[in-house]
Amino acid sequence: MSEAVALIAETRDRVGKGTSRALRREGRTPAVIYGDKKEAISVSLETNELTKVINKGGFLSSIYIVQVGKDKHQVLPRDIQLHPIRDTPVHVDFLRVSAKSQIAVFVPVNFLNEEECVGLTRGGVLNIVRHEVELLVPATKIPEAIEIDLTKFDIGSSIHISDFTLPKGVEATITDRDFTVATIAAPGGGADDDAEEGEATEGEAETSEE
Repeated sequence: MSEAVALIAETRDRVGKGTSRALRREGRTPAVIYGDKKEAISVSLETNELTKVINKGGFLSSIYIVQVGKDKHQVLPRDIQLHPIRDTPVHVDFLRVSAKSQIAVFVPVNFLNEEECVGLTRGGVLNIVRHEVELLVPATKIPEAIEIDLTKFDIGSSIHISDFTLPKGVEATITDRDFTVATIAAPGGGADDDAEEGEATEGEAETSEE
């Protein structure tokens, strides 16, 4: 995990739609910091700087330090509202976290050694069911991604969450089944391909239900 990025914020004495609109006209984004059994505080951040951080990617799965005056809050963004046209942030919810906090976050999946994968070199197709997986992790040790080596997988293989070696203290939020993350589908739409497509559809349905 990389070092937490610092964000400078100012307190908001008043809240409400009118105050929020005024802040946005001034180039600032309203936000709230809550959690860790402490009182919630209303703040605002400079919109251009916040947008730069968001555009770097992984915003909702990264720890930040929000500095409000002399106080520093270690936080994880839990919700961000974007303008429907300009796609700029209009409000952010920050959750205070500590080394003892356990949180659920979506972490990207990286597939390694596609060139050496047995099934892919035989003409198979990598069918990704889940591009990211929801994991329960220590708040200050969020993995940037989880990885799987594809070398050994052949056509017809299903890659399940149990095939991944997760970091210490990290587990999937889905614990009642060994869910599929990807498959190596047969080329040409054969019978194996149809079966794997059905499994992929089931996995996508599971994702939508979550």
